[in-house]
Amino acid sequence: MSRNRDLFWQHLEPEHRRARGYCRKLTGSREDGDDLYQDALVCALTGFARLRETGSFRPWLYRIIINTYKNRIKQPWWKRVRSMSKEIAESTPGDNPNGAYAARRSLAVAFRALSPEERAMVTLFELEGWTAEEIGRATGKASGTVRVRLKRARDKMRRALIRYFDQTGSGCGDSLLTSEDKVCVVHKPAKD
Repeated sequence: MSRNRDLFWQHLEPEHRRARGYCRKLTGSREDGDDLYQDALVCALTGFARLRETGSFRPWLYRIIINTYKNRIKQPWWKRVRSMSKEIAESTPGDNPNGAYAARRSLAVAFRALSPEERAMVTLFELEGWTAEEIGRATGKASGTVRVRLKRARDKMRRALIRYFDQTGSGCGDSLLTSEDKVCVVHKPAKD
């Protein structure tokens, strides 16, 4: 068991920061992301002995993170209530965070339209820079299926944003049909 534990930590070390960051992006907050990451690590450590190929550690770990996230979403709403984030609580009157908050609000509206699995796929692809093939290995789906689901998820996000902008009266709903600029509120990281 001690040998397995040491081997687990060796495999986790190069992936640690990205996996923790992915959990934070997936949940939308640092605290919830860290909790998700810790829960997923406990599951991964206890199941590491069952991993057949250590070369597939990364997709295996992310599959555990995604499944842990999906299980958390199934919890009753009162167990998922979030407190005000530290950034909002500490913002000073001199700061003008309107643009950042509007982008965060738009992203939250778009993500609410997605299922936990779709949100995990979009986050891996758009924010973490994974390929469809890598996501397919992590989720156990064909890369073509992943591409189709990503397209459908983007369409759901676009429709949710159009409804949101039409309801708020901002007048952006029509331009979203022809422009990706208003829809995309985050930038995909550059490949190393």
